[in-house]
Amino acid sequence: MHVGMGLFFQGLEPGRDDHDVVRGGLALADQAEPRGFDSIWTAEHHFTRYHMMPNPAQLLTYLAGRTRTVRLGTMVMVLPWHDPVRVAEEIAWLDSVSGGRVLLGLGRGLGAIEFDDFRLEMGESRQRFVEYATAISAAFESGAIEHDGELYRQPRAELHPPAFTTFRGRTYASAVSPESARIMAGLGYGLMLIAQKPWEVTVRETAEYRELYRSIHDEDPPAPVLVNFTTIDPDPARARDLHDEYATAYARSTIEHYGFTDPRLETVPGYEYYAGLRRNIEKHGLPAFNRFLADLQMGGTPDELVEQTVERVRALDAGGVVNLFAFGGMPQHVAQRAADVYAEQVLPRLAAIDVHRDVGLTAQRA
Repeated sequence: MHVGMGLFFQGLEPGRDDHDVVRGGLALADQAEPRGFDSIWTAEHHFTRYHMMPNPAQLLTYLAGRTRTVRLGTMVMVLPWHDPVRVAEEIAWLDSVSGGRVLLGLGRGLGAIEFDDFRLEMGESRQRFVEYATAISAAFESGAIEHDGELYRQPRAELHPPAFTTFRGRTYASAVSPESARIMAGLGYGLMLIAQKPWEVTVRETAEYRELYRSIHDEDPPAPVLVNFTTIDPDPARARDLHDEYATAYARSTIEHYGFTDPRLETVPGYEYYAGLRRNIEKHGLPAFNRFLADLQMGGTPDELVEQTVERVRALDAGGVVNLFAFGGMPQHVAQRAADVYAEQVLPRLAAIDVHRDVGLTAQRA
C-alpha cells in the first residue's frame, strides 16, 4: 500500500510562533523518506494561521533537493489564485529537478478570506479552474501552454524545461459537489478525498465517479488518494484523548476558516452545495457538526489504524493514504510521537499489504 506523509503548518498552539511551526513541519518532512513513507504532500492556504503555505511547489522543490525517492504531492494547488503560466512552469521545473516524482493535486478554493485578499471574484472560481486546468494539463503533454477562453487567454509559450514525463494518471483534484465531480472526471483527474461527508456517502460517490469517468474516457480513473488527519497511541485511552483534543480542534478550525456557517456562500455562483451544509449545521448544531467532522478522521491504536486504513482503502479502491501528524494546536513532541508510533508500528504492516496497484502512485518514472 502506498503510504504518504502530509505536512500541515497550522499555528493553533498558544504561544508558538509561525517560524517554530515551520521548523516543526520541516523536521517531520526530513524523516519521511528514511522511515519508509512513499510520498510527502502539502496543501495551499494564505493569510491566516490555518495552514501557512503560500506555494506548495516552493516547499516541494526544497524537499526534492533533500530526498531521492519519495513522491512529491500537492494537496492541492488552488488554480484561481495563480497565473496558469507560473503553475505550469513551476510544476514542470519541480518534475524535472525531481526526476518525475510529482503527484499533482489541484483545486478551485473555498476560503472567502483568500479570494478577498487576492482581490479575486469568488464566483468566477469554477470557470477559472476549468480554463486554467485545461491549459496546464495540455501544456504538460505538449511542452507549451496556450488557451483561448472566456476568462483566460494565453498566446503559445513554451515550457523549458518541460514536464519530465506525462502527467496522465498522476493528476488529482478535490471535488465535493456533484458538479465539481463531473468537471474533474471530464479533465481526466483522479480524486483526492479529504473527508467532509458521511463515510457511506463518500464510498457511494467515489464509485459513481469511477463509473462517470469510465463513461467519458473508456478506462478507469487514477485510484483515489485518501487524506487523513491521524492521531495514534498504543494506549487506547490516550489515543481517544488525542483524537478528542486535536482532531476536534482541527475540525473547528476548518469550520472557521471556510466559513461553513456564513450565509455568503449561498449567494456565490458555484458554491450552492454549501447552502445545504449550512442548513444541516443549523439543524443539528455547531458542536455536533464539529464532532462529526472530527470523527471522519481515522485515529486509535496501531492495530486500529491498520484495520481502519485497510478497510477504507479497499472500500474506495484507493491507491493509498496520506497521513498528517501535526495539526489542531498539537505540540511538536506530540506530533513527533505520533509519527514515531505510526512509522514503527503501522507503516511496515501497511507496506506489506497489496490492496491496489495504481499508475499514478506506483508507476516507474522515466
